[in-house]
Amino acid sequence: MAPAKLATRLRVSEIFHSIQGESTRVGLPSVFIRLTGCPLRCNWCDTEYAFSGGELLSLDEVLARAAGYGCRTVCVTGGEPLAQKACLELLAALCDAGYDVSLETSGAIDLTGIDQRVSIIMDIKAPGSGEAGKMLWNNLERLDAGDEIKLVLASETDYAWAREVLEQRRLGDICTVLFAPVQGRLDPAQLAGWILRDRLAVRFQLQLHKVLWGSERGR
Repeated sequence: MAPAKLATRLRVSEIFHSIQGESTRVGLPSVFIRLTGCPLRCNWCDTEYAFSGGELLSLDEVLARAAGYGCRTVCVTGGEPLAQKACLELLAALCDAGYDVSLETSGAIDLTGIDQRVSIIMDIKAPGSGEAGKMLWNNLERLDAGDEIKLVLASETDYAWAREVLEQRRLGDICTVLFAPVQGRLDPAQLAGWILRDRLAVRFQLQLHKVLWGSERGR
């Protein structure tokens, strides 16, 4: 007799209910499932607590906790959620349960195998992050119109780089593109002014959850 298959388990930093602060889903009440672990170390990371620790939960436990909030919009985030192989099974299970699911990922891990029902929010790292060299550009081929690309920028140098990437890789032909300033490093009005000056077809965004609650964890 073959040995019984072990139940899927994930290391989870937190599961909470809040207002989505980013992407085109901004403002929507959402359940956030933050998985532990990340291979990147961005200079402006605001979730360093998710690099390690967390709680080991079965897939059924994660689904049960998410269901407890009575909200049909779910965002799987990190850290870098795809650093855990079981993330793919979690995403599929959430979709099967009828949730509207989005995934926040860095683009540094292969997107192959993600359930097609998931909306991928891919954060292309600008030079100021210190991690621009980790991007797997082939991931762009795995995005479609239902996905989104986000570039978080800390300076005019980052902006010029992002503008070049936008044009050379024709990001706008793939899906919605969002430019956002790093809080405390780039004046939001300055970034908005550059976007208008250069007539870029991108969406400007702020982190709404930080406007509402600052850096409070679980928000």
